[in-house]
Amino acid sequence: MKKTVLLLSVFISVMMTACSDKAAHNGGEKESGNAALECIMTRTSVRAYDADRKISKDTVDILLKAAMAAPTAVNKQPWAFVVVDDRAVMDSLMAACPYARMLESAPMAIVTCGDLSLAIEGEARDMWIQDVSAATENLLLAAHAVGLGAVWTGVYPIADRMDGVCKALGLPSNIVPLAVVPIGYPSGSTAPKDKWMPEKVHYNGWD
Repeated sequence: MKKTVLLLSVFISVMMTACSDKAAHNGGEKESGNAALECIMTRTSVRAYDADRKISKDTVDILLKAAMAAPTAVNKQPWAFVVVDDRAVMDSLMAACPYARMLESAPMAIVTCGDLSLAIEGEARDMWIQDVSAATENLLLAAHAVGLGAVWTGVYPIADRMDGVCKALGLPSNIVPLAVVPIGYPSGSTAPKDKWMPEKVHYNGWD
């Protein structure tokens, strides 16, 4: 626990220092949001990893804390996370998810899940999908921020993938896998895509 707090403190200190340096360079403008924006803009899907380089427990805890910092409807927090670093289980996940072949080189994966026992009752029940998706995006951003690479591989709502992941992990009936996220130190270089398309933006209505 102390190691986790120390690592998180160091990370925050580095980010704050970077922000302060930028502020000084730009005539004192507030730059506290720049580090977060840079993380968002430079994150990209990473599909090749250094298989021999393991990820520390402290770093995994930081990723999970970031995931659980996501917003949820009515603060239900209807999520659960399965950390996988056993090679046999990783292979089972790879067999269940046809687009997750990168698990072969990843040292670990985190499976983000919805806990239906915590979902909102009634017509808003499926809000768990948005909640767990927000947590998954936080996980991806946190991985990038600490120098890791990750990629979102979809499971829900594809029945075959869901069944395969549930069997591989022995998930109870109230737990629904949303995504398998392979994580590792990147092998090779990657570059983010420029997805800015102003024609997709509308103001005060569609026309």
